[in-house]
Order: sequence, then C-alpha cells, then structure tokens
Amino acid sequence: MKAEKVIEHIVDWLLNYSESSGTQGFVIGISGGIDSAVTSTLCAKTGKKVIVLNLPIHQFRSQIDLSNQHIAWLKTQFPNVESQTVDLSPALDVLSKQFPNDIQDQLTMANTRARLRMLTLYAFATHHKLLVAGTGNKIEDFGIGFFTKYGDGGVDLSPIADLTKTEVFELAKHLNIVSGIQNAKPTDGLFEDGRSDEDEIGASYPELEWAMAYSNSGSSSELSSRQKQVLEIYTKRNKANRHKMEPIPVCLIPKELKS
Repeated sequence: MKAEKVIEHIVDWLLNYSESSGTQGFVIGISGGIDSAVTSTLCAKTGKKVIVLNLPIHQFRSQIDLSNQHIAWLKTQFPNVESQTVDLSPALDVLSKQFPNDIQDQLTMANTRARLRMLTLYAFATHHKLLVAGTGNKIEDFGIGFFTKYGDGGVDLSPIADLTKTEVFELAKHLNIVSGIQNAKPTDGLFEDGRSDEDEIGASYPELEWAMAYSNSGSSSELSSRQKQVLEIYTKRNKANRHKMEPIPVCLIPKELKS
C-alpha cells in the first residue's frame, strides 16, 4: 500500500465532503484504539475544525490514559484540534436504574454504552455544525458487522471503511501515532471485563481479513482446521450482522393498492 498517497487521498476526500456539505469540520470519539487515532489524525490534517471527545463509561484506566495520550499528541501537532472529556458513567447508571433488570445482559448494556456515545457526538456535531466521523474499518463495517447499530455505526461519513485493520496499522505507523496505541490489543472498550476484540470474536484481524478475501474469491482450496474455524466465525457473523451492513428494508406498496 502507498501509505502517503492513501493518506493524501482520504484527507482530500474529507475536506471536499465537509466543504460540499457546508459543515465546519469533524467530531470524533477517541477510544484509545488504533482506528479512532488514525481517523482523528486524518481529520485534523484537513485543517478544518476538529473536536475530539474522550467519552469514558466506567472505563479501564489504561484505555482512558491511551485516549488522553493521543489527544495530547494530536493537539501539539494540529492547532485546529479541540478536546473535551464527557464522563458518561452517570448517564449509564441512571439508565441502569430505569431499565428492567431482566434486560440488562452484557450485550444489551454494551450496546447502550455505544449509543450513549453516539448521542453525545451528535450533540456536539449539531451545536458546532460538524460531521461525525466514523472509525470503523473494512472488516468491522463490511465483513463481520462488528459495531453497534445506531451506536458507533451511527455516523455521517466513514474515512477508513475501505481499509483493513492491517492497513489501518500501516497508516498509523506512517502518521507516527502514539506507540502505546500501535502496540495495544484492539478492543471496543464496551465490556466491563476489558476483553479484547480477538477474545470476543474468536479470531484475529489478520485471520478475518484472510476469511473475507477467501469468501470473496470463490476459491475451494483445501483448508487447515484453523482456517475452517476462522471461516466459520467469519461466515456466521457476516450472516447474523447482515442487517447492519445493508439499507433498512422498506415495505414497498403496489401502486394499485394506493390508487
């Protein structure tokens, strides 16, 4: 991959989209992970106004620290970047008291965290006339649907959604992203046990990238037992999360029924 050219292409695309939409810039949630670090840096390179938000919700200290390290680095590099921390832990606590206990399983509450962050990002976006920049990569957005519908999937534009996780790491190295973020295990930070993405999915991102390429190739070559396992994980998640990756179904009414 020609990293410099890819960076230049994305920055130009972001700038043109903002200009054509009549918005002032971008707002991004910073998780302490590689995707949000790369996305926010690309947005900052446009020269437009960028607000980066640290949105902890009963977060592990290490994740908060990585977010703060990236935000501090970003602000030293780009004068157009502003930051704010909004602790959403009290908001989740209030919802937890209002929700019936029997619906508060791990996945439901993890998705609730993501949707609280989406609400906050759009509050800032609306007030400052900014676009919410998504941080999903190609594997997450179009492979296994590893995002929360109307949570981190609720965005205005997706700058890195045509890049695999491996390619995002390559851009991060080129952009000199904080080493602690480059070396950290990817995690969505939505679960209280601090699980990594690989723990949750059951496969690494390079493995999932292979599975995505294999599925799209139509190949029927002989696979190892691990490859078969990874392909099953990929296929199962792709099928189950297809509703996230496709437009909302619309019930079309025949003309004769409306006349």
